[in-house]
Amino acid sequence: MQSHPNVRAVQDVLDAAGARDGSGAPSVVRLLPDAAHTAAAAAESLGIGVGQIANSLVFEADGVPLLVLTSGAHRVDTVGLAASLGITRLRRAAPEFVRAHTGQVIGGVAPVGHPGPLRTLVDTALREYDEVWAAGGVPQAVFPTTYPELLRVTGGAPAEVA
Repeated sequence: MQSHPNVRAVQDVLDAAGARDGSGAPSVVRLLPDAAHTAAAAAESLGIGVGQIANSLVFEADGVPLLVLTSGAHRVDTVGLAASLGITRLRRAAPEFVRAHTGQVIGGVAPVGHPGPLRTLVDTALREYDEVWAAGGVPQAVFPTTYPELLRVTGGAPAEVA
């Protein structure tokens, strides 16, 4: 699985960016024993709090993809977020839309490694943690990083999303 094209794409972006985990070591994509399609499942497998999981949620924002990296501890307030961004219609994207814009499936969407750039927002709630974990391109893959690193490697903007 480490050789899966999505996992390689994510690791390549992390390496090229010099991405670091909470200890300052290079961020490395790791495989979990089982697929973790939810933040709760990933957190349990890693032995961490669900808030430390950086969910990669793709929304359709007036027909354009919007990637929101949010703490696994809460839900995105789509009405408030749409209003703050001046978006008329913001809704969770269909699986086909997600795959078309990320090259990845729901449950394994990484913050990076997509075919093209995506507008990205990073939940400010993630800054509470010294280390956060994000999906690595497939449902079994994750990688450790930090809030500042997520902002840096994604080119994302900090946002209150809940």
